[in-house]
Amino acid sequence: MRTHKNGTTGRTARRRTPFGLLATFAAATATALVLPIGNAGAATTPIDLGTAKNFAVLAGSGITNTGPTTINGDIGTFPTPTETGRASIVLTGTDHAGDAVTQQAKTDLLTAYNQAAGAGPATAVATELGGRTLTPGVYASPTLAITGTLYLDTQGDPSAVFVFQSSSTLITASASSIVVLNSPTACNVFWQVGSSATLGTNSSFLGTILAQTSITATTQASIRGRLLAQNGATTLDTNTIIPLPCTPTVASTIAPFVVPPSTAPTSTAPTTTAPTSTAPTTTVTTTAGTTITTTIATQAPASAPSAPPTPPNSPPPGPIPATPPIAYTGFDGGAAALGAAMVLAGALLLATSSNRRPNRARHLR
Repeated sequence: MRTHKNGTTGRTARRRTPFGLLATFAAATATALVLPIGNAGAATTPIDLGTAKNFAVLAGSGITNTGPTTINGDIGTFPTPTETGRASIVLTGTDHAGDAVTQQAKTDLLTAYNQAAGAGPATAVATELGGRTLTPGVYASPTLAITGTLYLDTQGDPSAVFVFQSSSTLITASASSIVVLNSPTACNVFWQVGSSATLGTNSSFLGTILAQTSITATTQASIRGRLLAQNGATTLDTNTIIPLPCTPTVASTIAPFVVPPSTAPTSTAPTTTAPTSTAPTTTVTTTAGTTITTTIATQAPASAPSAPPTPPNSPPPGPIPATPPIAYTGFDGGAAALGAAMVLAGALLLATSSNRRPNRARHLR
């Protein structure tokens, strides 16, 4: 047994080498399997509106409306309960005016405003958002404007959170729009506005506006969201305002296989016509000279109908056993990577063993 310069014996060094490499390789493989692929940013928490989420329109110093306006949701104003043009509003909801429900909603609105203002860390953006495509996150600018189309890419999650912070104003141009990508819609879009918001004529807006002062929706502006003003007035003109509630997120699992009754394969049993045989005809002549002819037809036993053919790929008869849900892990290559690791580890041990045999033979000689 030889001693090397590093103080270790040859046999000890040879024994440690394959297992040390194998342990290092296994640790690296396990790390690769555990770590997610790609860069995942920190999730932004949705703004908690409290009871204000039930309101489509809130104001502090009154609501003014011109022309036919459609609102789905509650409306209210406090501390000034004045509502002008209320008769031309088609309201699906409750007009709370300045009652206790409105007052609580105004309190919750202030809390939500502060939460939105403090969300972050925020990404600084230019004033003009038109023509840009943004992913979920927090975006901030002293003033915000939309000319043309702003695209919001939810990346497949309709509950993705977008928070826009403006320390001053939000102004959208005429015929401007906000378009959602990769989801039917986006229900967690919030606009925190330090002073006032103005939506242009015939514009299409998406999200909940939390304005410190006032909100003005000009002629035929449509809003998929809420207009919530803290201190000032909310002014409407022939608008459509429809809040977008978030639906529950669908779990990433595969449900057990069940054949719905309406779609279960059906087949029509073949119709079997039983053959008949003609029995002998019996002729009887009565004493009165009347001849009576009687024919007795006997039916052959019907053969049992054959079983209908089994449709291809159909489940076996009887109850279908429940299959445990399979959760999506997000690591589609995990099994392949683990298999590759085991193959490489085996090859490494094989190569090391083959290198050790000649040395052992020389040592014995």
